[in-house]
Amino acid sequence: MGIFSRTRDIIAANFNDMLDKADDPSKMIRMIILEMEETLVEVRASAARTIADQKEMHRHVVKLDRLQADWGEKAQLALSKDREDLARAALVEKKKAAGMGDQLKAEIAVLDDALRAYEADIAKLQHRLREARSRQSQIAARLESAENRVKLRTLMSTERTDEALAKFDQLERRVDYAEGRAEALDIASGGPSLSDEIAALEGADAIDDELAEMKKALGKSGAKKGE
Repeated sequence: MGIFSRTRDIIAANFNDMLDKADDPSKMIRMIILEMEETLVEVRASAARTIADQKEMHRHVVKLDRLQADWGEKAQLALSKDREDLARAALVEKKKAAGMGDQLKAEIAVLDDALRAYEADIAKLQHRLREARSRQSQIAARLESAENRVKLRTLMSTERTDEALAKFDQLERRVDYAEGRAEALDIASGGPSLSDEIAALEGADAIDDELAEMKKALGKSGAKKGE
């Protein structure tokens, strides 16, 4: 009766209440599934043993039916030979075989009821097991979603955001420093830039103009001395 009681308890169990009261719902659902799987194995094993017992009983019933027929034939033979005493004894044995056969048939009927109960319990257990596994998947999905939300909230918190922005500022300063070094190397290379060359040309024109003025002034002075 233990296996039947255990099976009935599992079938009647309210998973929602059990999970609501559990500190760790995912652990609780795993324990429930394990319990159901073990119970299902036991129920199937009990059903298999019942079927085996029933088959053995059927074989005994067939033997007892043959024994009844055999004693009946012997009773007829004895009576035909005017041996009523032997015929009576044979009929007594036939009745014994019939009684044993009827008892076995009654036990087989009981086993039939047990098998039907096993079949119903197995079907219910399988249904409950599918339900539990579905709940396990739902709980796992909800747990993963909750953990992801916690990670996101943690990542988006003010402190973490400030740290990230500070790292960006550090990277920008490093880039500025690298660009400054590159410009400094260009200056140190000594090659005049386009602006420098144009400015040099403008400076040369100014010098030429000033030199011409100076020559012109000297030329006028030389003419007066000759006269």
